[in-house]
Amino acid sequence: MRKLRPQAVVRLRFSLSFPTGGGAEVLLWRTPGFPTRSKEAREIWGCKRRRVLEADEFIRANATNKLTVIAEQIQHLQDQARKVLEDARRDADLHHVACNMVKKPGNIYYLYQRESGQKYFSIISPQEWGAGCPHDFLGAYKLQHDMSWTPYEDVEKQDAKISMMDKLLSQPMALPPGTEPTFQGLTH
Repeated sequence: MRKLRPQAVVRLRFSLSFPTGGGAEVLLWRTPGFPTRSKEAREIWGCKRRRVLEADEFIRANATNKLTVIAEQIQHLQDQARKVLEDARRDADLHHVACNMVKKPGNIYYLYQRESGQKYFSIISPQEWGAGCPHDFLGAYKLQHDMSWTPYEDVEKQDAKISMMDKLLSQPMALPPGTEPTFQGLTH
């Protein structure tokens, strides 16, 4: 490629405005003798303008795709935050329920409601009461070690999650060193 001396280069400026809004100023260099007013020059500038417009469309599409992924992640995080708040409210409500015993993590407690509307915990299940169950049974909950409550129907799933986390934490190297993300060891 031939090197041009600085005095042999002429700068040309032209502005573009994009259909999507905004614009850009393009600065090009050319050598003297390059046609600027001929049909050939107009075709060259038109081709460059089309390339800039195409690039603008691709950049916009790419940004839109990335923002769509981020919006989906935000929605997922909002759903998770909503669930955390609902669980916290349920846990607080259950901790305020009447209980005539010391609650110990790891145990299952059965929630009943008296005719007066008062709720209370018992260690006696509806099956143990049999037909003589004195009050309405509302549900069963396991008190976790972090003092949260797990509905009885979710206990098996929650215990499996806790067991998997315990396995990961008990390994000498739970996460391998490196800069690249890896999911080794996070599945059964």
